[in-house]
Amino acid sequence: MTAPPDRPPLLARVNWYWVFQLAGWSIMALLTWLGLPRNGDGWAVIGVCWWGAACGLGLSILWRRWLRRHGWVARHFAWQRILPACAVLALAQTALVAGGYLVLRPFGAIRNLDWLPFALLSWFSTFLVWTILYSMIVSLRRAKQLEAEALRLQLHAREAQLRALQAQVNPHFFFNSLNSVRALVYEDREAAAHMIDQLANLMRHALQSGQHATVPLAAELEAVRAYLAIEQCRFEERLRVAFDIAPGLAHVRVPPMALQTLVENAVKYGVEASAGGGDIRIAARRAGDADGTAMLAIEVANTGRLCSASGSTCVGLRNARQRLELACGEHASLELREQAGWVYATMHLPEQP
Repeated sequence: MTAPPDRPPLLARVNWYWVFQLAGWSIMALLTWLGLPRNGDGWAVIGVCWWGAACGLGLSILWRRWLRRHGWVARHFAWQRILPACAVLALAQTALVAGGYLVLRPFGAIRNLDWLPFALLSWFSTFLVWTILYSMIVSLRRAKQLEAEALRLQLHAREAQLRALQAQVNPHFFFNSLNSVRALVYEDREAAAHMIDQLANLMRHALQSGQHATVPLAAELEAVRAYLAIEQCRFEERLRVAFDIAPGLAHVRVPPMALQTLVENAVKYGVEASAGGGDIRIAARRAGDADGTAMLAIEVANTGRLCSASGSTCVGLRNARQRLELACGEHASLELREQAGWVYATMHLPEQP
Protein backbone atom coordinates (compact mmCIF):
# COMPACT_ATOMS: atom_id res chain seq x y z
CA MET A 1 0.00 0.00 0.00
CA THR A 2 1.47 3.37 -1.00
CA ALA A 3 1.68 5.99 1.71
CA PRO A 4 -0.14 9.22 0.93
CA PRO A 5 2.16 12.08 -0.02
CA ASP A 6 3.01 14.59 2.69
CA ARG A 7 0.73 17.61 2.61
CA PRO A 8 2.13 21.09 3.26
CA PRO A 9 1.14 22.82 6.51
CA LEU A 10 -2.30 24.42 6.72
CA LEU A 11 -0.92 27.96 6.69
CA ALA A 12 0.99 27.17 3.50
CA ARG A 13 -2.20 25.92 1.81
CA VAL A 14 -4.25 29.04 2.62
CA ASN A 15 -4.71 31.50 -0.24
CA TRP A 16 -3.82 34.61 1.71
CA TYR A 17 -4.71 36.93 -1.17
CA TRP A 18 -8.39 36.08 -0.88
CA VAL A 19 -8.27 36.12 2.91
CA PHE A 20 -6.94 39.68 2.95
CA GLN A 21 -9.17 40.76 0.08
CA LEU A 22 -12.41 39.60 1.71
CA ALA A 23 -11.36 40.78 5.17
CA GLY A 24 -10.21 44.18 3.91
CA TRP A 25 -13.32 45.02 1.92
CA SER A 26 -15.55 43.70 4.70
CA ILE A 27 -13.84 46.09 7.10
CA MET A 28 -14.32 48.86 4.52
CA ALA A 29 -18.08 48.11 4.44
CA LEU A 30 -18.22 48.19 8.25
CA LEU A 31 -16.34 51.50 8.46
CA THR A 32 -18.63 53.01 5.81
CA TRP A 33 -21.71 51.90 7.76
CA LEU A 34 -20.30 53.37 11.00
CA GLY A 35 -19.58 56.68 9.22
CA LEU A 36 -23.07 57.15 7.75
CA PRO A 37 -25.89 58.93 9.65
CA ARG A 38 -28.61 56.85 11.29
CA ASN A 39 -31.57 58.85 9.97
CA GLY A 40 -32.01 56.75 6.83
CA ASP A 41 -33.52 53.40 5.93
CA GLY A 42 -31.46 50.86 7.90
CA TRP A 43 -31.53 48.03 5.37
CA ALA A 44 -30.87 50.40 2.49
CA VAL A 45 -27.85 51.84 4.32
CA ILE A 46 -26.46 48.34 4.91
CA GLY A 47 -27.16 47.48 1.28
CA VAL A 48 -25.29 50.56 0.02
CA CYS A 49 -22.30 49.77 2.26
CA TRP A 50 -21.99 46.19 1.03
CA TRP A 51 -22.64 47.28 -2.55
CA GLY A 52 -19.67 49.66 -2.30
CA ALA A 53 -17.49 46.91 -0.80
CA ALA A 54 -18.51 44.44 -3.54
CA CYS A 55 -17.74 47.02 -6.27
CA GLY A 56 -14.37 47.74 -4.67
CA LEU A 57 -13.61 44.04 -4.49
CA GLY A 58 -14.47 43.57 -8.16
CA LEU A 59 -12.43 46.56 -9.30
CA SER A 60 -9.43 45.50 -7.19
CA ILE A 61 -9.52 42.03 -8.77
CA LEU A 62 -9.50 43.55 -12.24
CA TRP A 63 -6.77 45.99 -11.14
CA ARG A 64 -4.62 43.13 -9.83
CA ARG A 65 -4.90 41.31 -13.15
CA TRP A 66 -3.85 44.48 -14.96
CA LEU A 67 -0.85 44.96 -12.67
CA ARG A 68 0.27 41.36 -13.14
CA ARG A 69 -0.15 41.51 -16.91
CA HIS A 70 1.77 44.77 -17.36
CA GLY A 71 4.28 44.33 -14.54
CA TRP A 72 3.79 47.74 -12.97
CA VAL A 73 4.77 46.44 -9.50
CA ALA A 74 6.80 43.37 -10.51
CA ARG A 75 10.24 45.03 -10.49
CA HIS A 76 9.59 48.64 -9.48
CA PHE A 77 6.61 50.77 -8.51
CA ALA A 78 5.54 52.60 -11.69
CA TRP A 79 4.19 55.78 -10.03
CA GLN A 80 3.67 57.65 -13.28
CA ARG A 81 1.20 54.99 -14.43
CA ILE A 82 -0.29 53.86 -11.14
CA LEU A 83 -1.43 57.30 -9.94
CA PRO A 84 -3.58 58.02 -13.03
CA ALA A 85 -4.92 54.49 -12.92
CA CYS A 86 -5.96 54.93 -9.28
CA ALA A 87 -7.75 58.13 -10.30
CA VAL A 88 -9.68 56.19 -12.96
CA LEU A 89 -10.51 53.47 -10.39
CA ALA A 90 -11.71 56.11 -7.93
CA LEU A 91 -13.96 57.62 -10.62
CA ALA A 92 -15.39 54.20 -11.53
CA GLN A 93 -15.93 53.25 -7.88
CA THR A 94 -17.63 56.56 -7.13
CA ALA A 95 -19.96 56.10 -10.12
CA LEU A 96 -20.86 52.56 -9.05
CA VAL A 97 -21.51 53.59 -5.45
CA ALA A 98 -23.60 56.56 -6.66
CA GLY A 99 -25.59 54.09 -8.77
CA GLY A 100 -26.28 52.09 -5.61
CA TYR A 101 -27.50 55.25 -3.86
CA LEU A 102 -29.80 56.04 -6.78
CA VAL A 103 -31.33 52.57 -6.67
CA LEU A 104 -31.56 51.97 -2.90
CA ARG A 105 -32.06 55.63 -1.86
CA PRO A 106 -31.09 55.14 1.81
CA PHE A 107 -31.46 58.90 2.50
CA GLY A 108 -33.90 59.80 -0.22
CA ALA A 109 -33.03 61.50 -3.50
CA ILE A 110 -29.56 62.94 -4.13
CA ARG A 111 -30.02 66.72 -3.94
CA ASN A 112 -26.48 68.05 -4.62
CA LEU A 113 -22.92 67.00 -5.47
CA ASP A 114 -21.14 68.39 -2.42
CA TRP A 115 -20.11 64.87 -1.47
CA LEU A 116 -18.39 64.17 -4.82
CA PRO A 117 -14.86 65.62 -4.17
CA PHE A 118 -14.61 63.84 -0.82
CA ALA A 119 -15.82 60.57 -2.35
CA LEU A 120 -13.30 60.77 -5.20
CA LEU A 121 -10.42 61.57 -2.83
CA SER A 122 -11.47 58.83 -0.43
CA TRP A 123 -11.64 56.13 -3.10
CA PHE A 124 -8.43 57.35 -4.75
CA SER A 125 -6.65 56.99 -1.39
CA THR A 126 -8.22 53.57 -0.85
CA PHE A 127 -7.01 52.17 -4.18
CA LEU A 128 -3.59 53.78 -3.79
CA VAL A 129 -3.12 52.19 -0.35
CA TRP A 130 -4.40 48.86 -1.74
CA THR A 131 -1.83 49.07 -4.56
CA ILE A 132 1.02 49.90 -2.18
CA LEU A 133 0.14 46.98 0.10
CA TYR A 134 -0.15 44.65 -2.88
CA SER A 135 3.23 45.87 -4.15
CA MET A 136 4.80 45.13 -0.76
CA ILE A 137 3.35 41.61 -0.77
CA VAL A 138 4.64 41.00 -4.30
CA SER A 139 8.09 42.25 -3.28
CA LEU A 140 8.18 40.02 -0.21
CA ARG A 141 7.06 37.01 -2.26
CA ARG A 142 9.69 37.75 -4.92
CA ALA A 143 12.40 38.10 -2.26
CA LYS A 144 11.37 34.76 -0.76
CA GLN A 145 11.47 33.11 -4.19
CA LEU A 146 14.90 34.60 -4.91
CA GLU A 147 16.15 33.36 -1.55
CA ALA A 148 14.81 29.87 -2.25
CA GLU A 149 16.42 29.91 -5.70
CA ALA A 150 19.73 31.06 -4.22
CA LEU A 151 19.60 28.23 -1.68
CA ARG A 152 18.78 25.75 -4.44
CA LEU A 153 21.70 26.94 -6.57
CA GLN A 154 23.98 26.87 -3.54
CA LEU A 155 22.92 23.28 -2.84
CA HIS A 156 23.55 22.27 -6.46
CA ALA A 157 26.96 23.94 -6.36
CA ARG A 158 27.75 22.16 -3.09
CA GLU A 159 26.75 18.81 -4.57
CA ALA A 160 28.76 19.46 -7.74
CA GLN A 161 31.83 20.38 -5.71
CA LEU A 162 31.44 17.28 -3.57
CA ARG A 163 31.14 15.07 -6.67
CA ALA A 164 34.23 16.71 -8.16
CA LEU A 165 36.24 16.09 -5.01
CA GLN A 166 35.12 12.46 -4.88
CA ALA A 167 36.03 12.06 -8.56
CA GLN A 168 39.55 13.17 -7.63
CA VAL A 169 39.83 10.86 -4.64
CA ASN A 170 38.76 7.66 -6.40
CA PRO A 171 41.58 7.71 -9.01
CA HIS A 172 44.01 8.59 -6.20
CA PHE A 173 42.87 5.51 -4.30
CA PHE A 174 43.04 3.27 -7.39
CA PHE A 175 46.57 4.50 -8.14
CA ASN A 176 47.79 3.56 -4.65
CA SER A 177 46.11 0.15 -4.83
CA LEU A 178 47.49 -0.65 -8.29
CA ASN A 179 50.97 0.19 -7.03
CA SER A 180 50.50 -2.46 -4.36
CA VAL A 181 49.37 -5.04 -6.95
CA ARG A 182 52.31 -4.25 -9.22
CA ALA A 183 54.78 -4.77 -6.38
CA LEU A 184 53.39 -8.25 -5.72
CA VAL A 185 52.90 -9.60 -9.26
CA TYR A 186 56.51 -10.72 -9.70
CA GLU A 187 56.83 -12.12 -6.18
CA ASP A 188 53.71 -14.20 -5.56
CA ARG A 189 51.25 -14.63 -8.42
CA GLU A 190 48.65 -16.41 -6.31
CA ALA A 191 48.72 -13.64 -3.74
CA ALA A 192 48.57 -11.09 -6.56
CA ALA A 193 45.45 -12.80 -7.98
CA HIS A 194 43.80 -12.69 -4.54
CA MET A 195 44.86 -9.09 -4.27
CA ILE A 196 43.20 -8.25 -7.61
CA ASP A 197 39.94 -9.82 -6.37
CA GLN A 198 40.07 -7.65 -3.28
CA LEU A 199 40.85 -4.63 -5.43
CA ALA A 200 37.82 -5.33 -7.62
CA ASN A 201 35.61 -5.35 -4.52
CA LEU A 202 37.17 -2.11 -3.38
CA MET A 203 36.64 -0.49 -6.77
CA ARG A 204 32.99 -1.54 -6.68
CA HIS A 205 32.61 0.03 -3.23
CA ALA A 206 34.36 3.24 -4.32
CA LEU A 207 32.24 3.61 -7.45
CA GLN A 208 28.95 2.87 -5.66
CA SER A 209 29.67 5.05 -2.66
CA GLY A 210 30.77 7.88 -4.94
CA GLN A 211 27.10 8.39 -5.85
CA HIS A 212 26.21 9.37 -2.27
CA ALA A 213 27.30 12.16 0.05
CA THR A 214 27.55 9.77 3.01
CA VAL A 215 27.66 6.00 3.59
CA PRO A 216 27.22 3.84 6.72
CA LEU A 217 30.34 3.52 8.83
CA ALA A 218 30.01 -0.28 8.61
CA ALA A 219 30.39 -0.15 4.81
CA GLU A 220 33.39 2.15 5.07
CA LEU A 221 35.03 -0.13 7.62
CA GLU A 222 34.42 -3.14 5.38
CA ALA A 223 36.22 -1.36 2.53
CA VAL A 224 39.07 -0.42 4.87
CA ARG A 225 39.48 -4.03 5.97
CA ALA A 226 39.58 -5.14 2.34
CA TYR A 227 42.22 -2.52 1.58
CA LEU A 228 44.32 -3.57 4.56
CA ALA A 229 44.01 -7.20 3.45
CA ILE A 230 45.55 -6.16 0.13
CA GLU A 231 48.36 -4.34 1.86
CA GLN A 232 48.85 -7.29 4.24
CA CYS A 233 49.77 -9.40 1.23
CA ARG A 234 52.54 -6.93 0.44
CA PHE A 235 53.85 -6.07 3.88
CA GLU A 236 53.00 -9.31 5.72
CA GLU A 237 54.10 -9.08 9.37
CA ARG A 238 55.38 -5.54 8.88
CA LEU A 239 51.78 -4.30 8.91
CA ARG A 240 50.00 -4.67 12.24
CA VAL A 241 46.42 -3.40 12.54
CA ALA A 242 44.04 -3.07 15.49
CA PHE A 243 40.39 -1.92 15.45
CA ASP A 244 38.54 -0.31 18.36
CA ILE A 245 35.01 0.51 17.20
CA ALA A 246 32.49 1.45 19.88
CA PRO A 247 29.19 -0.48 19.69
CA GLY A 248 26.15 1.11 18.07
CA LEU A 249 28.02 3.06 15.39
CA ALA A 250 27.55 0.77 12.38
CA HIS A 251 24.63 2.81 11.05
CA VAL A 252 26.24 6.23 11.51
CA ARG A 253 26.90 7.88 8.18
CA VAL A 254 30.29 9.25 7.12
CA PRO A 255 31.64 10.72 3.86
CA PRO A 256 32.69 7.89 1.51
CA MET A 257 36.44 7.18 1.23
CA ALA A 258 37.27 9.64 4.02
CA LEU A 259 38.38 6.95 6.46
CA GLN A 260 39.98 5.05 3.57
CA THR A 261 42.09 8.12 2.76
CA LEU A 262 43.42 8.34 6.32
CA VAL A 263 44.28 4.64 6.36
CA GLU A 264 46.12 4.95 3.02
CA ASN A 265 48.23 7.77 4.42
CA ALA A 266 48.94 5.77 7.57
CA VAL A 267 50.16 2.83 5.45
CA LYS A 268 52.21 4.99 3.11
CA TYR A 269 53.93 7.23 5.66
CA GLY A 270 53.85 5.00 8.75
CA VAL A 271 54.38 1.45 7.49
CA GLU A 272 55.96 1.71 4.06
CA ALA A 273 58.42 4.39 5.16
CA SER A 274 59.80 2.23 7.99
CA ALA A 275 62.06 -0.76 7.39
CA GLY A 276 60.50 -2.55 10.34
CA GLY A 277 56.94 -1.73 9.32
CA GLY A 278 54.53 -0.19 11.77
CA ASP A 279 51.32 -0.37 13.74
CA ILE A 280 47.97 1.14 12.73
CA ARG A 281 45.10 1.66 15.13
CA ILE A 282 41.60 2.55 13.88
CA ALA A 283 39.09 3.74 16.47
CA ALA A 284 35.59 5.21 16.41
CA ARG A 285 33.68 6.56 19.37
CA ARG A 286 31.11 9.13 20.35
CA ALA A 287 32.74 12.37 21.40
CA GLY A 288 30.05 14.30 23.26
CA ASP A 289 28.20 17.34 21.93
CA ALA A 290 29.29 20.50 20.13
CA ASP A 291 26.73 23.33 20.30
CA GLY A 292 24.01 20.79 20.95
CA THR A 293 25.10 18.49 18.10
CA ALA A 294 26.11 14.88 18.88
CA MET A 295 29.63 14.33 17.56
CA LEU A 296 31.49 11.26 16.36
CA ALA A 297 35.29 10.91 16.52
CA ILE A 298 37.06 8.56 14.08
CA GLU A 299 40.79 8.24 14.61
CA VAL A 300 43.54 6.58 12.57
CA ALA A 301 46.89 6.36 14.35
CA ASN A 302 50.16 5.02 13.04
CA THR A 303 53.66 4.75 14.42
CA GLY A 304 56.04 7.27 12.97
CA ARG A 305 56.55 11.00 12.77
CA LEU A 306 54.49 13.81 11.35
CA CYS A 307 56.59 15.27 8.57
CA SER A 308 56.00 16.63 5.08
CA ALA A 309 56.75 14.22 2.25
CA SER A 310 58.26 15.83 -0.82
CA GLY A 311 56.69 13.29 -3.17
CA SER A 312 53.19 13.69 -1.81
CA THR A 313 50.51 15.65 -3.67
CA CYS A 314 48.42 15.92 -0.45
CA VAL A 315 45.31 15.33 -2.59
CA GLY A 316 43.88 12.79 -0.16
CA LEU A 317 44.07 14.81 3.05
CA ARG A 318 43.11 18.08 1.38
CA ASN A 319 40.06 16.55 -0.24
CA ALA A 320 39.15 14.69 2.94
CA ARG A 321 38.94 18.02 4.78
CA GLN A 322 36.88 19.63 2.05
CA ARG A 323 34.51 16.68 1.72
CA LEU A 324 34.01 16.58 5.48
CA GLU A 325 32.98 20.23 5.49
CA LEU A 326 30.73 19.86 2.43
CA ALA A 327 29.03 16.63 3.51
CA CYS A 328 28.82 17.21 7.27
CA GLY A 329 28.78 20.97 7.79
CA GLU A 330 30.86 23.44 9.72
CA HIS A 331 31.14 21.27 12.85
CA ALA A 332 33.19 18.66 10.96
CA SER A 333 36.98 18.82 11.18
CA LEU A 334 40.14 16.81 10.50
CA GLU A 335 43.15 17.21 12.77
CA LEU A 336 46.69 15.83 12.52
CA ARG A 337 49.02 15.63 15.50
CA GLU A 338 52.11 13.75 16.71
CA GLN A 339 52.42 12.36 20.21
CA ALA A 340 54.88 9.88 21.77
CA GLY A 341 56.00 8.30 18.50
CA TRP A 342 52.50 8.11 17.02
CA VAL A 343 50.80 10.21 14.36
CA TYR A 344 47.08 10.74 14.93
CA ALA A 345 44.55 11.74 12.23
CA THR A 346 41.22 12.46 13.92
CA MET A 347 37.95 13.27 12.21
CA HIS A 348 35.21 14.94 14.21
CA LEU A 349 31.83 14.98 12.49
CA PRO A 350 28.18 15.33 13.50
CA GLU A 351 26.47 12.02 14.12
CA GLN A 352 24.13 11.36 11.20
CA PRO A 353 21.86 8.31 11.63
